[in-house]
Amino acid sequence: MSLSKLRAEWAPDITRDLLAGTVVALALIPEAIAFSIMAGVDPKLGLYASFCIAVVTAIAGGRPAMISAATGAMAVVMVTLVRDHGVPYLLAATILTGVLQIGASLLRLGDLMRFVSRSVVTGFVNALAILIFMAQLPELVGPRWEMMGWPVYAMVAVGLVIIYGLPRITTVIPSPLVTIVLLTGFAMATGLDVRTVGDMGELPSDLPAFAWPSVPLNLETLRIILPYAATLAMVGLLESLMTAAIIDEMTDTDSNKNRECAGQGLGNITAGLFGGMAGCAMIGQSVINVSSGGRGRLSCLWAGVFLLFLIVALGPWVTQIPMPALVAVMVMVSINTFQWHSLRTLVTHPRSSSIVMLATVGVVLATHDLAKGVLAGVVLSGLFFAQKVSRFFGVESLMEDGVRRYRVTGQIFFATAEAFHGAFDFREEAKGVVIDLHATHFWDITAINALDRVVLKFRHHGVPVDITGMNEATRSLVDRLGRHDKPPGPNGTAVASAGH
Repeated sequence: MSLSKLRAEWAPDITRDLLAGTVVALALIPEAIAFSIMAGVDPKLGLYASFCIAVVTAIAGGRPAMISAATGAMAVVMVTLVRDHGVPYLLAATILTGVLQIGASLLRLGDLMRFVSRSVVTGFVNALAILIFMAQLPELVGPRWEMMGWPVYAMVAVGLVIIYGLPRITTVIPSPLVTIVLLTGFAMATGLDVRTVGDMGELPSDLPAFAWPSVPLNLETLRIILPYAATLAMVGLLESLMTAAIIDEMTDTDSNKNRECAGQGLGNITAGLFGGMAGCAMIGQSVINVSSGGRGRLSCLWAGVFLLFLIVALGPWVTQIPMPALVAVMVMVSINTFQWHSLRTLVTHPRSSSIVMLATVGVVLATHDLAKGVLAGVVLSGLFFAQKVSRFFGVESLMEDGVRRYRVTGQIFFATAEAFHGAFDFREEAKGVVIDLHATHFWDITAINALDRVVLKFRHHGVPVDITGMNEATRSLVDRLGRHDKPPGPNGTAVASAGH
């Protein structure tokens, strides 16, 4: 790799990347603590995981400028495992999660992202933006609201003014970083009674240390952790690949999705070996990074390294950061993440696309599970696509000298197979039948089965059938899966010939 290409990938603007990574590191701390509490573990597991995963994916991942760390989507999956079996099994499951993700990379499962429609991606982004905003509400209307209501609202409002106003004056320093520094200084100087990072949980004072999880290496352990690891691997890859696609669009650059799968796997293996929980890409932090000017791998690497420096060396200062400052930053992330133009296009885009987008948002908000929302969107997209393609199917016929000729057009697959079968008249008296397939293509076993049924039923009525115009791909499927062109078996039914 040339020096210029290496610089473009790692640090196109060193100053901007370092400043952006600094903002991300500050914003990662309360989230990592919150996700640890959500999973039922000590805050250090989330903080150590965020350091390990951010650093490793910065080097090994396939998407520069994308932040990976401990996340809420992964934490939800861990709750039962931690409760029933303890932290050592969580660490073992984290390592196995990484192994499965590397396996997904070797199988090139990252290529499956091309099957996720634009409507699903938009729904995913909008749902995530709403979830990010909803996650800030406890800080605005929490149990202590009566004591600290107006100062919190005032600080959040001032923070948003700085975030959106400062770039009109200068963009030398990211406005979210200025917001955090100024509001922290103000809160410390005035002694304002607002929640701080220190109220979220105790910060660790030691560096993460290598340690193999203290679990027995046997099949029983594998039986316990495999279901959780498989779920964590799937959720982590799905969220990471979706986030990568979003950052691709925001930065107008491409990324290597299969390399990202491997990078996520290496990050989780490292986290598990150094006392951290499983994690994945974070769209909120990634948007903060990109919005603050981060474009290279350096921003992600620095975010992880500076995070560890903050919690170990500057812990007493970090604990003084007021939560309203971080709420203002996350509200900015929510506003910037939401695809506002999608509201206007609801009435101009095809109805099926709008339904897919709204369904994705609805399922995510109802379940707080991004994977389920994306799955619902992908399934709906597939159904709408199948319905759309089936409209272009047709069968024309004419009688010539006692021979019925059928001309088939369009695509034959599971959605059109029954209509294909129903287009033929099996009771008509004809000298023969010709089925012209020049303008059609057979896609799956359901389509081949329909062709078999048509041919065999005509033969059952004593009518010879001639098939013409079959393309090479269809012929290959018929040779492999079809029955009508195979010699009959002992009971009179068609059987596959040798080699098929």
